[in-house]
Amino acid sequence: MGVQVHLPATAGSFLLPVTLCVLTLLPQGLLGKSGDEENTRSSALLQRVKRGWVWNQFFVLEEYTGLEPLYIGKLHSDMDKGDGSIKYILTGDGAGTTFTIDDSTGDIHAIQRLDREVKSQYVLRAQARNRLTDRPLEPESEFIVKIQDINDNEPKFLDGPYQATVPEMSRIGTSVIQLTATDADDPTYGNSARVVYSILEGQPYFSVDAKTGVVRVSLTDMDRETRENYTILIQAKDMGGQLGGLAGTTTVNITLSDVNDNPPVFDQRLYQMSVPESAPVGSVVGRIWAKDRDIGVNAEMKYSIIDGDGRDTFDISTDATNLFGIITVKKPLNFENKPSYTLKVEGANTHLDPTFRHRGPFKDVTIVHVSVEDVDEPPLFGSPAYYIELMEDAEIGTVVKTVSARDPDAANNTVRYSIDRSSDPEKFFYIEITSGMLMTVRSLDREEVGWHNITVLAMEMNNPTQIASVSVAVRVLDVNDNPPSLSHYLETFVCENAKAGQLIQTVTAVDPDEPLGGQRFYYSLAPEAANNPNFTLRDNQDNTAWILTRRGGWSQQDQTVFYLPIFVSDGEQPMQTSTSTLTIRVCSCDQEGNVMSCNAEAYSLPASLSKGALIAILACIFVLLVMILLMLSLRTHRKKPYLCDEEENVHENIVRYDDEGGGEEDTEAFDIAAMWNPREVHHPLGKIRQDMMPEIESLSRYVPQPCVIGVGSGEDSNVHGYVLAKLLEADLDPCAPPYDSLQTYAYEGEGSVAESLSSLQSGTSNGDHEYDYLNDWGPRFKKLAEMYGVLETNTPPMW
Repeated sequence: MGVQVHLPATAGSFLLPVTLCVLTLLPQGLLGKSGDEENTRSSALLQRVKRGWVWNQFFVLEEYTGLEPLYIGKLHSDMDKGDGSIKYILTGDGAGTTFTIDDSTGDIHAIQRLDREVKSQYVLRAQARNRLTDRPLEPESEFIVKIQDINDNEPKFLDGPYQATVPEMSRIGTSVIQLTATDADDPTYGNSARVVYSILEGQPYFSVDAKTGVVRVSLTDMDRETRENYTILIQAKDMGGQLGGLAGTTTVNITLSDVNDNPPVFDQRLYQMSVPESAPVGSVVGRIWAKDRDIGVNAEMKYSIIDGDGRDTFDISTDATNLFGIITVKKPLNFENKPSYTLKVEGANTHLDPTFRHRGPFKDVTIVHVSVEDVDEPPLFGSPAYYIELMEDAEIGTVVKTVSARDPDAANNTVRYSIDRSSDPEKFFYIEITSGMLMTVRSLDREEVGWHNITVLAMEMNNPTQIASVSVAVRVLDVNDNPPSLSHYLETFVCENAKAGQLIQTVTAVDPDEPLGGQRFYYSLAPEAANNPNFTLRDNQDNTAWILTRRGGWSQQDQTVFYLPIFVSDGEQPMQTSTSTLTIRVCSCDQEGNVMSCNAEAYSLPASLSKGALIAILACIFVLLVMILLMLSLRTHRKKPYLCDEEENVHENIVRYDDEGGGEEDTEAFDIAAMWNPREVHHPLGKIRQDMMPEIESLSRYVPQPCVIGVGSGEDSNVHGYVLAKLLEADLDPCAPPYDSLQTYAYEGEGSVAESLSSLQSGTSNGDHEYDYLNDWGPRFKKLAEMYGVLETNTPPMW
């Protein structure tokens, strides 16, 4: 199959060399055969099928604008006899839509306008078939139709228009932005896509590189503060910029960015400001501004007070925009002390550019004059607050503190004082209205109120609206005025099986007082229970004490309850003491010491004892008890003293004065011990009583000793003389107080210091006495009853 290429006339001589080259490269079979060769091929066709389809390329110019379809080429098969029996078929890219083929002749035409920039080549497949049988006569073969470029596209700036920024005052040649224009024509064919750049608008400020498209600064010292924005027009032209080339343009908006090339300048050389003297610390006085032609960080300022008499009274800071200086009050103002201040303020840029230091200095100075306005102020206390310590035993009327306030204004009005009653609702304190003396009007008790927070008010007499207040904190200091007492445990138990030395209770004490060194308690048994045979107390020296048993063999049948008085004292001065009674019950316990029962169990009786015998026994016990009570009653009546002779009753005197005496604490009376045994005064056997020597010596100053001895005779006379001597001493003493006292002189007779316990007449009786009635006098006479051997064995001890 041969291919005949027919070129359209419009291509002209320009495509002639290309066509010749294609024809030269085509195989000989495509260019035609001699007659001999055809005969040889015909004979050989009967033997084998010879491939006659040859691959080829077709070239066609784009943008054909003719009225007729564009002839591209011709397909021809060697088996085509020209009788129309062969049918040519074209398939592939654009077959039937862009390209058509005459199925009889094989002529190929383009029926649409071709654009290389849309599609640069088409791949087509051709085949020759028998028209009648549709059997392929040749294998299908592929060929390419290439579209040749013409300069039909201008350069385009795809990203335009452009925005660019360059610092002001930049040097000539500083790069601003690089532009790139795109040409859709084939860059490998001719100069259709070779672009050249030029600037149409924007001289003399900027220029563009013709090859690279880089826009540069072309004018020195461009100042943003003079002009900030520029718009330039850039052209890109193909064909190397030659005449006839296509061109495209774009705009570039260039903004000059700011640099710190301008120093700040205050808009005023002198600022006038005023502030009331009552303005609190931190109040704003005014605002100043050092203007800077620059913007952004290049215009940010820092202000400072560099001189002036108000540099310690006022302060300056920069606002949130970092542009303005804010002057504030640093210390309280006082019009009476200083009515005006002068400040020298400096404002300086915070961000400096070393390139432009030669344009400096980048700072400026101004003067600020501040006037203080007079305000009627409330009274001013000498201290912002007061702290006072006061003992809780301070007497009523004690001056706690003198609080003073004054009118700070020039008028110096009189000030009056009072207490805010909401701060002292119980009215413990009073303040003198003119002097400000704060004093107590009620007794203080630290245990009830430890702190008093009082608010003292001061008011101007001429202007009652001007009121000031101050806090007075009064701390009440502790005085040891509360005795300690046992805490928590006032009742405990002892097991019947407890042994001697066993711990039955740990006791502690509490004290409302709070000494500085901490609490220190001392424990002991009360004097009356110090030598009891049942329990003892051990002070652990750590504010606790142990209650221990002294014996074993406890039994509920003997005694169920013991009362143990415990003496507690604190270690502070004045020492406070107390006595608390610990109740100890005898209980039956198990082996682990757990309480089982604390009630006395009834005695178990023999099973053989009848009811009548039990009644008889109880009746005998009752009769016996009645007899004992009767005997004790008779003895008591028999031993009552009988006073017959009033003159012989010299052991008891009632001395009456107009004033009452000091009671039990009256230690100024004469020594009662001297009346216990008057014979000891004369010490006939040479025995000298130490406690009687001062009395006898003082007596000898007023009454001769022989007179005292010679008065009367016998023991009663001695006592009578002694009493007279004491009366004489009291009458002659001008300093003796007129105490009323009732003195009882119980002279007990011979044989012991206590002598007899009978009445005053029993001293001369030689009869034997019975002391059974001592058992009826209670526990205080228990030891005395034991001395006379009449202690009832059935009476249980209390401790």
